[in-house]
Amino acid sequence: MYSLTPVRALRAMVVLALTAGFATYLPAAEAATPTADTATAVAAKPYMGWSSWSMQSSKYPGLNPDGDYSYLTEANVTKQTDALASKLKKYGYDHINIDAGWWRDNSWTPEYDQYGRQAADPKRFPSGMKAVADRIHSKGLKAGIYLPAGLEKEAYNSGKTPIWNADGCTTADIVYSDLRTTNGWDSSYKLDFSRPCTQKYIDSQAQLIADWGYDYLKLDGVGPGSGKSGDQYDNVADVAAWNKAITAIGRPIHLELSWSLDYGHAADWKKYSNGWRIDTDVECYCNTLVTWENSVDDRWDDTPAWTSLAGPGGWNDLDSLDVGNGAMDGLTKAERQSYATLWAVAKSPLFTGDDLTKLDDYGLSLLTNREVIGVDQSDAPPARPVTPSDAQQVWAAKNPNGTYTVALFNLSDAPAAVSANWTTLGFTGKAAVRDLWNHEDLGTYTNKVTQALPAHGSRLFTVTPRGSAVTLTGYEAEAATNTLSGNANIADCSACSGGKKVGNLYVGGKLTVNNVVAAKAGTYQVKIAYVSGDSRSVSVSSNGNGATSHKFPSTGDWGTVGTVSVPVTLKAGANTITFDSGSGYAPDIDRIDVPNSSS
Repeated sequence: MYSLTPVRALRAMVVLALTAGFATYLPAAEAATPTADTATAVAAKPYMGWSSWSMQSSKYPGLNPDGDYSYLTEANVTKQTDALASKLKKYGYDHINIDAGWWRDNSWTPEYDQYGRQAADPKRFPSGMKAVADRIHSKGLKAGIYLPAGLEKEAYNSGKTPIWNADGCTTADIVYSDLRTTNGWDSSYKLDFSRPCTQKYIDSQAQLIADWGYDYLKLDGVGPGSGKSGDQYDNVADVAAWNKAITAIGRPIHLELSWSLDYGHAADWKKYSNGWRIDTDVECYCNTLVTWENSVDDRWDDTPAWTSLAGPGGWNDLDSLDVGNGAMDGLTKAERQSYATLWAVAKSPLFTGDDLTKLDDYGLSLLTNREVIGVDQSDAPPARPVTPSDAQQVWAAKNPNGTYTVALFNLSDAPAAVSANWTTLGFTGKAAVRDLWNHEDLGTYTNKVTQALPAHGSRLFTVTPRGSAVTLTGYEAEAATNTLSGNANIADCSACSGGKKVGNLYVGGKLTVNNVVAAKAGTYQVKIAYVSGDSRSVSVSSNGNGATSHKFPSTGDWGTVGTVSVPVTLKAGANTITFDSGSGYAPDIDRIDVPNSSS
């Protein structure tokens, strides 16, 4: 419909998704009065459930027999509802989310009501959207629906369509006079919120989905993001209008935003919504649901910058978790486990796009592991990398009870060993280790745990410290005793230790930290505080010896500090540690902290 490929056209439609996270369904007439804590109550924890999009978008044989995206029907939603209720509900999965296409037929021709609002396609959903939501609720589940940002072009109707409950307002009164387009597919006209009729249109859409009984809305194609930037694609006002409309209705509705949202507007997404997609679609639009290389593996690079933003009321959305169907998923068993592990430690919503009527035994075990689900649903913060974004990574989070959630990942294409050193977590000595995937206590480990992992493999542990807190000696990057080479210079940094950092580490720029004292020779897990608006690599060496290149994950912007720990071999006494940009661009360095004992 948007002069785009069918895939992009369908995705364009998938634009609006609000997520429902309240405990019980309240009919519209009995909706609870909103309070200041409504957002937190709606999304107190990442939601869990099923979404239709993965199967809609796949070329897997038999999924879409009547043409692209034809899977989305009332009959198929009913099948998945029943399967989720019988197989997954007892584990916490309680959302059934209907994605793009519910108001369009198989040729993508839309249906609207007399007020320019999306209406159910009579062939896809012959009972109508309220009846579908009612049936989902009858199973003790929550119902989710999808809309795109802006006023869809077909709904404009030459500007003549009246707006519900807004006397004198028509579609001509809610958009810009030049009919500028917006959203990730340019499928809608941009709404002009300086005009009083425009909020009324959003109010009317919100009232409609509330009257139907929906608990979750996915708003798709939102910018800045969704592959677009600039004023034309800035939909912050749209999101704010939806927040206002939902609050006024008084019915708890989870508002989810999609896709690849701009980090620069993270404060807006957090203020006005309950979740935000940090990346592009996980689906491959091929003959499986996903592939590892298509975009599953991208999440390890793209998630770290967002971790500090997630918490009760709003969560980082990594997209569908398609690990339950074996061959249809398009992944190895190791990849499926790593996929599920990252989603859990990042505290992403756990919503699968699999065919729940055909879960294989391994997939069912992944989706129903209560210890792993507990990591996702716990009160702990999301995990983040404590080592660089190299092929072998360690992610960790400290839990409220003093234990640590620790994930080991081998993202290389060959088997490799991965070690989690206790000093990177903040303690030394011994620790008890429990394997969460296998429900097994592994015993006590001293200083670190090392595991041999297959290609794209992972392990997930709870680590309980039995030792003591690590002690560190800090060295500021900007110290006068250090050596700067090439373009490297000292710059102000309000978020940095000492208010300074060393930047301009590019094309040969170097920072050498001098007089780093070690009590004895050994390998030390040196903690590096840095700033980087994108993922960048730097070569680290000591005492002029061979350098090792490490890729540091983005901190989100150039005003936020992150940390990772890298192994550095030091001799007893004074040492130098050099950060060399080589032929590329390195992150800015704030400071380093060296443990007082080696690992």
